[in-house]
Amino acid sequence: MTTAKKSAQRLAFKTGEAIVYPAHGVGRITAVEEQEIAGFKLELFVVSFDKDKMVLRVPTAKATSVGMRKLAEPALVQKALDVLTGRARIKRTMWSRRAQEYEAKINSGDLIAVTEVVRDLYRSDAQPEQSYSERQLYESALDRVLREIAAVNKITDTEALKLIEQSLAKSPRRAAKGAEAEGDADTDDLQEEAA
Repeated sequence: MTTAKKSAQRLAFKTGEAIVYPAHGVGRITAVEEQEIAGFKLELFVVSFDKDKMVLRVPTAKATSVGMRKLAEPALVQKALDVLTGRARIKRTMWSRRAQEYEAKINSGDLIAVTEVVRDLYRSDAQPEQSYSERQLYESALDRVLREIAAVNKITDTEALKLIEQSLAKSPRRAAKGAEAEGDADTDDLQEEAA
């Protein structure tokens, strides 16, 4: 690999910069170091995930191909908050299939896709309790979204959670009461399958 290409990869991300790694969410590049592995010198980004107390080393040449990206722009964060105000789109497939799709969206690193999982799995106090696996997926997606919104807007996780909850409260499904809300969701499902 040429030195020019190596430095171009390095310039894409800076030490101290917050980034998003698809499988782990928001982290911070703490250093760029060189290590010798199996006789090859590798330049690595050292990415720290404070909340998970984890450090990840990503080869600089592979950073973009593994999906590591800069934080979303403020306009994309606003779009994500707008997604939360939309109607939940839940397919009529077995839970195991939907769970795999949700997991794939969460690990995609795409802010909008992860936000869709939060929207689809959100339950208000008036709605029935979630299953354990639904709650796990919901909390995982919510954590990814709120950490990125907090990092982009330079606010605390608590303030980011308030923003998310305010957006979820505007959703038409939350505004409707009881059976009407469920009926609307069923109609959506049928229309989605027909499409």
